[in-house]
Amino acid sequence: MQIIMLSGGSGKRLWPLSNDIRSKQFLKILVDEYGNPQSMAQRVYGQICEAYPQINITVATNISQVDSIRSHMGENVNIVLEPERRDTFPAIALSCAFLAYEKNVDYNETIAVLPVDSYTEHGFFDKLKSLDKIISSDDANLALIGIKPSLATSKYGYIIPGKKISKDASEVLQFVEKPEEDIALSLIEQGALWNGGVFVFKLKYVIDILRRKLAFSDFNDLRNRYNELDRISFDYMVVEREQRVAVVPYQGTWSDIGTWRTLADEMPYNVSGYTKTEKTVNTYIVNELEIPIIALGTKDLVIAASPDGILVSDLVESSQLKPVVDNLEDTRPMFEERRWGEYTVIAKTNNSLVKQLLLYKGKAISYQTHIHRDEIWVIVSGYGEFVLDGEVKRVKEGDTLRINRGQKHSIKAISDLLITEVQIGTILSEDDIERYPDFITEEAS
Repeated sequence: MQIIMLSGGSGKRLWPLSNDIRSKQFLKILVDEYGNPQSMAQRVYGQICEAYPQINITVATNISQVDSIRSHMGENVNIVLEPERRDTFPAIALSCAFLAYEKNVDYNETIAVLPVDSYTEHGFFDKLKSLDKIISSDDANLALIGIKPSLATSKYGYIIPGKKISKDASEVLQFVEKPEEDIALSLIEQGALWNGGVFVFKLKYVIDILRRKLAFSDFNDLRNRYNELDRISFDYMVVEREQRVAVVPYQGTWSDIGTWRTLADEMPYNVSGYTKTEKTVNTYIVNELEIPIIALGTKDLVIAASPDGILVSDLVESSQLKPVVDNLEDTRPMFEERRWGEYTVIAKTNNSLVKQLLLYKGKAISYQTHIHRDEIWVIVSGYGEFVLDGEVKRVKEGDTLRINRGQKHSIKAISDLLITEVQIGTILSEDDIERYPDFITEEAS
């Protein structure tokens, strides 16, 4: 069995912690079994690896999330980059073509597609074994996991199961897409299940559907013609048109943590960061800033602060956050995670930008040049190796480094390295970069 994980979305429902670069699955607001901060992506990846230690995992994503995926999942996952966002059917189809044409996976091998951001327990992933058995024995062309509902809600799609086809599985009679709550209640009384967004099939199944949609020669040809694929979900394009669909029920903890309200149910602590509270009730605070948040006598609130902004919202009303954020002025994210560490924008004008960079021990920024800007780096703490146009030198706390536009440069952290970076120029863009073969390390971004 091969696993495809879908990692996309801008995560605006969890603004200001999430943005176009740092989607909700990369927020470290959960904890692992040892009490360490953990993201949804890390949690799901760890659960899959525990259930299937030798499994091959491919992540379908966009270019803005590559560094975050490497930071949270490591180097052992394959990454398939979507040339543009076109919904789940094109993303899954492209990933299947990658497995078939680039990895030479057997056409009869089982493929399991999973979202990267489900909050669930280990037993959920054990269900994949039942789905693999159904597909391998040709009892169905497509197999799904259905979650036994804990309440009637319009947030999820519903699966209505029919007659049993095995001990664990039933055929699917009907799909109902996000019904009103009174209809959802009636469906639950009939035994309906939530659609968990898991799709299991043979590789050949999706390749055949893809070939009927578009004639292509290989993976690269498909990727170059990606915009010719319909912008449509896998549910609409494939699942709801298939007659031979099976569903296996799962009864246990499961949520897609799509809003602050659902996240609050899973947060290990009511407050995190530089925070002081007194006489608060059902109030959740996440503070990523170095200035304090003080809450006195608050009730049923979520308060979140990051370099991108500050949110103060009633817990129930927080589910209406996305359209409000969509209407904000389009600005660059002020915080970004990279495989070498992270940076925060701390000041900007028309012709200058100031960042604080944190490089983790052993990591390095790629050997690179800029066309439109000069840079000044001040080493705030730690020490490392700095290279400028081929010359390497040790740097430490208090050193100031000037990099003129066009000069090749890189830095490697020997210990954790904190740097203040000042960019000066008329065009200050993350796209103003050209990378070269690494000079001092293979740990480049």
